[in-house]
Amino acid sequence: MTNRRAFITLLGSAAASWPLAARAQQPALPVVGFIRDGSADTNARFSAASRKGLNETGYVEGQNVTVEYHWLGVQRDRLPALLADLVRRQVAVIATPGNVPAIAAKAATATIPIVFGVGDDPVRLGLVASLARPGGNATGINFFVTEVAAKRLRLLHDLVPKAVRIAVLVNPANDAETTLQEVQEAAHTIGLQIRVLNARTIGEIDAAFATLAQERPDALFVAGDAFFLDRRVQFATLTARDRIPATYSVRELVAACGLMSYGPDLADVFHHVGVYTGRILKGVKPADLPVVQSTKLEFVINLQTARALGIEVPPGVLSIADEVIE
Repeated sequence: MTNRRAFITLLGSAAASWPLAARAQQPALPVVGFIRDGSADTNARFSAASRKGLNETGYVEGQNVTVEYHWLGVQRDRLPALLADLVRRQVAVIATPGNVPAIAAKAATATIPIVFGVGDDPVRLGLVASLARPGGNATGINFFVTEVAAKRLRLLHDLVPKAVRIAVLVNPANDAETTLQEVQEAAHTIGLQIRVLNARTIGEIDAAFATLAQERPDALFVAGDAFFLDRRVQFATLTARDRIPATYSVRELVAACGLMSYGPDLADVFHHVGVYTGRILKGVKPADLPVVQSTKLEFVINLQTARALGIEVPPGVLSIADEVIE
């Protein structure tokens, strides 16, 4: 009887340990290191779009993939240490929507797959050998920000035809030379005067607006930048205070009471990042995935802001807007 009890106890102990042993033997989920400037709150709509792209390729966070989100905010100095840690742990994919993290990731590893989303030419940035044949370990999405800067300036002039002196605000930490070149060439063609101001911190944005308050330009052109997107409430407050018409590259700043935007649909860009990440997790090599050129652009006008500024939107401009915020 004693032996029988001992056998039953041993059997029960072994059965209880089976689930633990099975869990211990399950392979770890692949890890995606997702790096983006700005904050989680600002990018909530975009990260949701990236998850949707992952889901479409069969990957669900927490079930068969782990996504580590790293939001840099204004602390880009954390980027080298962050990438060194991801490389040391040999994560499955590094996803980098944004020029700065993409370039840093490419410099950090030549083996871990990188899926980027950049607003400038990825060949010029040194990320790929060509759009059709990326080569190496990186591929992704090229969304047009610098290339549409000239058209955005023309749309601003169409919306505010009396504007002649235009202030251009750029983040010098984000390789703004190409944007400035496009804007300056377009300004010369239209007959506008350009005044360039730099800002890479919250305080420098305030300082730039102090300069604007003294010089009183007719309008403000804000270059596309993830940091500027994160400061959309600050821009809304300052432009309303100074009553200056402002144009941005993405709709989120117009939704926060900016006057107008023309540029890429960033949710579409992030969706592509998610899809490519999923395809690479399935075994496709980055070198075999051509760079996607996202051509989904949107022109958004905030009529409430226009009225507050005393601007009557021309019917022709209103008719070509993709979205009108009342």
